[in-house]
Amino acid sequence: MKPTHHPRYARHRFPPEGISHAVWLYFRFPLSLRMVEEMLAARGILVSHETVRQWALKFGQSFADQIRRRLPAPGDKWHLDEVVISIAGQKHWLWRAVDQHGVVLDILVQSRRNAKAAKRLLRKLLKKQGVTPRVMITDKLASYGAAKREIMPGVEHRQHRGLNNRAENSHQPTRRRERIMKRFKSAGQAQRFLSVHDQVANLFRRPANTTAADNRKARARAFMTWENVTGLAAGF
Repeated sequence: MKPTHHPRYARHRFPPEGISHAVWLYFRFPLSLRMVEEMLAARGILVSHETVRQWALKFGQSFADQIRRRLPAPGDKWHLDEVVISIAGQKHWLWRAVDQHGVVLDILVQSRRNAKAAKRLLRKLLKKQGVTPRVMITDKLASYGAAKREIMPGVEHRQHRGLNNRAENSHQPTRRRERIMKRFKSAGQAQRFLSVHDQVANLFRRPANTTAADNRKARARAFMTWENVTGLAAGF
């Protein structure tokens, strides 16, 4: 294969295609760093799992930011939910917002489950999305109502546990990654990893109720976007 040159990968002795592929594998699938190391070894790229971790740290957030800019505008119905995660023996809360299509809008790892924490999430969402939703759907947690009244007073707010399955289901991939990674080591690590993981998942998400042919087209578009984001092909 003719080597690919891109300024983003300057001073790396490993092929850029391998770096891009490793980052894609790590964030796209529930794989440990050592699993990615072994999959690269099968392709003749001998790196340590620590090298894969450093690649994920260096390139992951940059790729995620570019993916976010290339995705379609979010839906006007936001589902918000929070789930407890254990980090170093301490209880933390993972706050997540998704739209009505299941696209993850943003996440925030916090140590509290109060109105202040809910306000931080809403402010972060408004800053990143640049628009307010038509409807906000949450469970019965009172913190959402208090935050909404201050941050987004004109937005319709529906509170019902049964209406929020979309947000609750979006936590499942995180639980799988928690098991593979043997829990997150710090709140910062969880925030960094999930911020990238969810955007990669958004890009390669299979739309609901689609045919196999439509899914192949959507996947081809996702790979094309990944190539534009990384400057390289996702696989080699």
